[in-house]
Amino acid sequence: MIIGLTGGIGSGKSAAANFFKELGINILDADNAAKDALDKNAIGYKMFIKEFGNQYLDGQKNIDRKKLREDVFKDPNKKLILEKIVHPIVGKTILNFISNSNSPYTIIMVPLIFETKSENNYDRILTIDCDEEIQISRSMQRDTQNEEQIRNIMLKQASRDQRLSISDDIILNNSTLNNLKQEVQKIHEKYLGLVKNE
Repeated sequence: MIIGLTGGIGSGKSAAANFFKELGINILDADNAAKDALDKNAIGYKMFIKEFGNQYLDGQKNIDRKKLREDVFKDPNKKLILEKIVHPIVGKTILNFISNSNSPYTIIMVPLIFETKSENNYDRILTIDCDEEIQISRSMQRDTQNEEQIRNIMLKQASRDQRLSISDDIILNNSTLNNLKQEVQKIHEKYLGLVKNE
């Protein structure tokens, strides 16, 4: 059984993923796979240079991800080109990860499931949800971004209602980490039951 784990910025996806890992579940973070796809030794790097030239390379010839992120955020065309490079590589990485996974079920953490219309790639969608104000305050504590920047990111992501509309399971994460851990345990037991009955 393949679970797509999603949620908006600051919702607690990573914390939930860590709790699932503690329970012995194999998890792939699609964001990390996308970053790896553009590492200097990766196939995506060569494709990236072919499309964008050297404008985003730093002194060590690594991609300046902050500069790239800022430009992609402003320019939909650059975003499309970048996605054409990265998405197929990430897709292959996910398929390889799933085929090599030996845990009772496998989780792929994909922040943009709704936006990429990839919900049908998963048996179930689990959304980590929280109130908007909590999202903002958590994100401001974690990142060096101000409220306006975080709200702009949220505007580019699917709305809470959109995310919830494709969800099979929802963990409301408005409380403590300990509470989140308990909720993860409940969902874990549910998934083990579903796998047993397959």
